[in-house]
Amino acid sequence: MGMKQKQLGQGMTEYIIIVALIAIAAIGVYRLFGDTVRNQTAGMAMELSGQDGGTAQGRAATQASAAETDANTARNLSNYTGNN
Repeated sequence: MGMKQKQLGQGMTEYIIIVALIAIAAIGVYRLFGDTVRNQTAGMAMELSGQDGGTAQGRAATQASAAETDANTARNLSNYTGNN
């Protein structure tokens, strides 16, 4: 009986580790593409309300290009900074 409880605890620990890794990956993706998503959403909301969302869509395109450039930048211990 004691062994079964140990296995349940181990499974919960593994689950917590997996959830933490997914959260870290989501934060990284959001940090990379967050501005693009916000501007696209703003453009769609403006278009749905009958306004011109072209400016927001243009900002989204600019942010997407910046995200692509940042994603292609090689990172290692000599050039890594906290504000990447």
